[in-house]
Amino acid sequence: MTATTGKKELSLEQREELLETLSTRFEKNMDRHKDLEWDKVQAKLEADTEKLWSLNEMERTEGEPDVIDYDEKTDEYVFCDCSAESPKGRRSLCYDREALEARKKHKPENSALDMAAEMGIELLTEDQYRALQKLGNFDKKTSSWVQTPPDIRKLGGALFCDYRFGHVFVYHNGADSYYAARGFRGLLKV
Repeated sequence: MTATTGKKELSLEQREELLETLSTRFEKNMDRHKDLEWDKVQAKLEADTEKLWSLNEMERTEGEPDVIDYDEKTDEYVFCDCSAESPKGRRSLCYDREALEARKKHKPENSALDMAAEMGIELLTEDQYRALQKLGNFDKKTSSWVQTPPDIRKLGGALFCDYRFGHVFVYHNGADSYYAARGFRGLLKV
């Protein structure tokens, strides 16, 4: 955030550096976004400084965001964390604020849902997580919280996923649990 305005925006130097990083990743991983052109993606990014700030937060926390889809109906590019493992800068988090506040001892610094909201991104759904795995094998050593249905959350649980033995596995845990190898992957539409 800039100190003078309080708005979520990057300096010109930060924008240029981020766009270069994203462009390089885009070109290196064309199998994730066949038939899409970087110039069109970049034009969208340059028109929305808050989304660019959110992508920088994804990058800063080691998510390695990349374009994974284009929604023709909404004319939006879909960015997702494509780091091999759950982003390092977003691990050791319980699921949500309620779970964080319920912990009596050894509270983590934050929750996945709060951190995602602060960054301006969303946690992946189970379906989005499964779709991501079709683009590569992610979370072979870590796991990632995913959006949890209200009926499960109401009972104190939360869902997370990983990729083992050639398959996506969905598990449950207490929403207040947190582990050094569990973080979350984010999604951003631009």
